[in-house]
Amino acid sequence: MDRVNGLRSFLDKAHSVYHAAALIKEELERAGYCRLQEGNDWQIKAGGKYYLMRNDSSLVAFRLPEGAPKGFLISASHTDRPCFKVKENAVLKGQYTRLAVERYGGMLIAPWLDRPLSVAGRVLVETEDGIQSRLVDIDRDLLLMPNVAIHMNRNANDGYKWNPATDTIPLLGDKETADFWQAVETLAGGRILGHDLYLYVRQPSSVWGMNGEFISAQALDDLQCVWGCAQGFLQAKETGNIPVLCVFDNEEVGSSSYQGAGSDLLESAVSRICAVLGLDKSRQLAGSFLVSADNAHAQHPNHPEYADPANAPVMNGGVVVKFNANQRYTTDGLSAAIFRKICEKANVPVQTYCNRADIAGGSTLGNVSLSQVAVPSVDIGLAQLAMHSCYETAGVKDVGYLVDAMAAYYGAELTTAKDGSFSVK
Repeated sequence: MDRVNGLRSFLDKAHSVYHAAALIKEELERAGYCRLQEGNDWQIKAGGKYYLMRNDSSLVAFRLPEGAPKGFLISASHTDRPCFKVKENAVLKGQYTRLAVERYGGMLIAPWLDRPLSVAGRVLVETEDGIQSRLVDIDRDLLLMPNVAIHMNRNANDGYKWNPATDTIPLLGDKETADFWQAVETLAGGRILGHDLYLYVRQPSSVWGMNGEFISAQALDDLQCVWGCAQGFLQAKETGNIPVLCVFDNEEVGSSSYQGAGSDLLESAVSRICAVLGLDKSRQLAGSFLVSADNAHAQHPNHPEYADPANAPVMNGGVVVKFNANQRYTTDGLSAAIFRKICEKANVPVQTYCNRADIAGGSTLGNVSLSQVAVPSVDIGLAQLAMHSCYETAGVKDVGYLVDAMAAYYGAELTTAKDGSFSVK
């Protein structure tokens, strides 16, 4: 349960993409990793441990072996989750005070209503030293999106279509309520010049079930993989490869941002490592591998018909390898074989996921990452229910399975022979 409690502690503090990235940053620094700035010269050396951040919500961490590197072992996961973003000029006054928000990502709307919410993120404040970014979290029950009573909406249980311009505007107070932005400025300690603030649900994570089989929380997609990959990265034994931990933002809206997987963040880091160490980048990438880690759909207990009958993972069944013929997932026979071998050595069970042939599935950040750094890649995740709800469910056993799998991956000796075959030790 130590790992489950560790994940829960992370989830219950990571109320925004910025808080999630900051928590990983803090753990890296406790483990001795030194921060690099993209705008500075990099002083890196064999045996060193380093990380860099971009726009407060994405990071890349790596460590260097003592000997000549054999290639990069990379993982990629994402900090963002579907939620509501606070608009500019957000306070709406009238008989009540409300907060204007807009949807971020493809979400299930209904679960957000009739539950306590609050606001977290970052603000840019004016200081004597210039504009500074500061994290804020209004850590109390602050908002609620009230449903319309059944008496006034008789069709509510017949497939109601939510209107985000009216149905999902949260209630902040009555007409005499205190000033919202003044409260945020007090927390931030300065005059606000810009902000990226998001709603989050106040319900903490929970372990439940007759035998404590399940964990539910906000943002399991994809903070469960962020945390699991980070733990595996930190716990892995040293090898001749360069382990790289990537945590990106904006996957839920396509990854094509300054801090997303579609940016040059990973490619730039790899190129600079090779340049400083005098390595041939092409040769290093020829011996490299990428694990794209983003949660997968578990077979639904009440709707098993939505799953492919032969590739329907279940919670607590192990790490899921995801396949798609049209390359929505990067997995192919080679990458699946390599990852299965790694999991076999770690005694981690492996499941498979494919969309049902007549149901279009989602995509993830694997292919986007490969557009920047082309290496063999596998898409994996953990089986979960209610993906893109504000409160999702996964299996307790799978928490440890992912950490063990990623520790084994980062600790593997992965080499490419002259004939193109791969060896995993």
